[in-house]
Order: sequence, then structure tokens, then C-alpha cells
Amino acid sequence: MRVLGVDPGLTRCGLGVVDGLSGRRVRLVQVGVATSSPELDVDQRLLVIERRIEEWLEEHAPDTVAVERVFAQHNVRTVMGTAQVAGLAMVAAARRRIPVALHTPSEVKAAVTGSGRADKAQVQSMVQRLLQLEELPRPADAADALALAICHLWRPAGALGSPQRPPSSMTAAQRAWAAAEQAARR
Repeated sequence: MRVLGVDPGLTRCGLGVVDGLSGRRVRLVQVGVATSSPELDVDQRLLVIERRIEEWLEEHAPDTVAVERVFAQHNVRTVMGTAQVAGLAMVAAARRRIPVALHTPSEVKAAVTGSGRADKAQVQSMVQRLLQLEELPRPADAADALALAICHLWRPAGALGSPQRPPSSMTAAQRAWAAAEQAARR
């Protein structure tokens, strides 16, 4: 399965394509960041980001698009731009009939590191290790996009069409991720 991870942002939108291989192995296909200048009007900034997302969808033909679920922040301006870009990614995928999955930051952290409270450095380090990269994926937006794709590939049993498996057959990271997902629903 090929997943495009999207870490939405108006200034920097992380994009990462990961292939899921047998035995829970993952392989990097491409990683990058779509950027827009803060000097442009917001509609033009959104257009720039949307075009890059469209290019990535066309070039990589993912089976699924995994987008970070927007959560409330104190900075309303930041959350608005993030939500707008998340919407662009979802519409671009829907236009191609590509399923979209939303994952919270704590779900992603738990899936990749085993802890829903991991910091950015821990996420970057684990993404580097899992994808066998020579160096840390940078910037953090790019690493987060890769982590989203990995999270989706490793979603726990029963989530989004996964086959049902008893909790005892889940890895520690999958159990932590399932607990984080459950907590996020409350």
C-alpha cells in the first residue's frame, strides 16, 4: 500500500510518500515541503499549496491520503490556515476517489514512537530509523508527513478496514496508538 502523508500548514505543508511492505516494513518514496509566501494573499497561498498537493497525487498515485486532524490551538489564525490546507488535501484526494484518513498528532506519535506524548525530535528519530534514512528528515513538517503515512500503514486492527485481531497480537506501539485514538474520541 502506498500512502501520502500530509502535515497541513499554510507556510509549510509537509508531504511524504511511504510504501508499506510485508512484515510491517516501510520504504520512503519521496518527502518534501510545499511552501507559500506570507506576502501573498491567503487565496494565492492556498492555490500554491493546492497545486503542489495535486502534483504529488498525480506523480505518486497513493492508495490513501493520511492527513493530520486539525486540533484547537490558542492561535486561531494558525489553526485556520492549517484547517484550510487540510481541506484542500481532502478535496484533492476525493476528486481522485482516493480514501482519506485523519489522524491526531497523539495517534501519530503513539504509532511511530510508542508514546502519544513524544516530542518532535523523538518522532524525527524514529522516522529516520524506521525508513532507514542516513539523516533526520527535515524540516519537522516533512518528518511529520512521513510519520502520518507510517501511522496509517500501521493503524491498529479494526481501524479503517483493517482485519480484526485480538489486542494481544498487537505490538506495544499499536496498543498505545489504539489507546490514544480512543482517548481522542472522548
